[in-house]
Amino acid sequence: MPSKIEKIENEAFKLPRKDRADLASRLLSSLEEGSKKEIEMAWMEEAERRLHLYKAGKMKAIPAEKVFKEIRSKLKKKFGSK
Repeated sequence: MPSKIEKIENEAFKLPRKDRADLASRLLSSLEEGSKKEIEMAWMEEAERRLHLYKAGKMKAIPAEKVFKEIRSKLKKKFGSK
């Protein structure tokens, strides 16, 4: 027997693409618990943490060009090229 979430998900997938996008946006917005200032501070802390790891040799840098190329490839596989 499908869970409540699975039932909602199945219904959501029946919606037209635009309606699914609107729903996804609304759901994501509902998760924003903090203010913009708090969110910016959290990202700043994360950036500083990553920089510290990079300088300590515990994290390697990946060129942005390579990252974007991989993302585009994954998106094309998932959604097809348009």
